[in-house]
Amino acid sequence: MNKPPNKYTGNNHQGEDSTAPYPVSRLAPQVELVDLAKQISEADAMVNTRVSAKLKVIADQIKSLQAEARAVLDEAMLDQDLHRAECNFKRIPGKVYHLYERAGGSVYFSMLSPEDWRGRCPHSYVNSYRLEADMSWLPLDRLDEKDDSRELVNRLLLTNDI
Repeated sequence: MNKPPNKYTGNNHQGEDSTAPYPVSRLAPQVELVDLAKQISEADAMVNTRVSAKLKVIADQIKSLQAEARAVLDEAMLDQDLHRAECNFKRIPGKVYHLYERAGGSVYFSMLSPEDWRGRCPHSYVNSYRLEADMSWLPLDRLDEKDDSRELVNRLLLTNDI
């Protein structure tokens, strides 16, 4: 009787049966190529779903950072414009100054508020600002807003607990 030639010519698995890359027992479940392909397809779908969710979170963070960057740049431009406004006195951090606009479009700071003019303001009033210690300008209508960033930083540095 002729023995059929082996299809596999390499070395056989020498370790434990449970670590074999192929079934080593006739009682082992039969592995169908279609089942393997289905398992790979399901794994790919799960990986794609997970990656898509993570990329969406990153995209949302990018949009948030872009909006924050725009706000910081807009605030910096306003601060620069306010520092370029005419001013005939020394600006002191912590003091409030009032911005007026002349008919020609030039702007200047005054220590006098619109109320101090008693209804006879020589130019149109724009807004009032407080000069901060970091040389930024804070509009008076935002003075009441709570700045909790310093509190958050202190909590992070002291307790590592948010």
